[in-house]
Amino acid sequence: MRQLLTTGLLWFSAIGCGLIAGVYFAFSAFVMTSLGRIDQAAGIAAMNSINLVILRSLFMPLFLGTTLAGAALVLLSFFRWGESGAIATLAGGVIYVLGMFLVTVIFNVPLNDALAAVDPSAEQGASLWARYLQDWTFWNHVRTVASLVASVLFTLAIAAK
Repeated sequence: MRQLLTTGLLWFSAIGCGLIAGVYFAFSAFVMTSLGRIDQAAGIAAMNSINLVILRSLFMPLFLGTTLAGAALVLLSFFRWGESGAIATLAGGVIYVLGMFLVTVIFNVPLNDALAAVDPSAEQGASLWARYLQDWTFWNHVRTVASLVASVLFTLAIAAK
């Protein structure tokens, strides 16, 4: 039963991490640059809208489900210690939970909250927006890499079975 659970979680996590890496990659590759090229108030309004819509989208169950699956795989890897794929499973789960989930909670969400609280047309909005574009995108790069690496490690764990 544990083998079936682990295999199912690995498949779900490999695909989920890959999908999330793709979303984050799009933001890193062109969305944030595009928002930075338009009027500051419009860019802030667009990003605030994205931040509200994403909370009610299909992204959230995938985001939370993949995080829970990754954490569960960390625990399950200890029961499989010594078996092929256990180290890749452990590394994938740790990298994903720390590099994607905790980075989101510690860095990206507070930046989003600060952006939502600022007046887009005020001088304070201009300095926050410039800092936001740089800092949020940096941490998004971290989330992108962590999600992609976790997807690869989970895939390697599946292949090792």
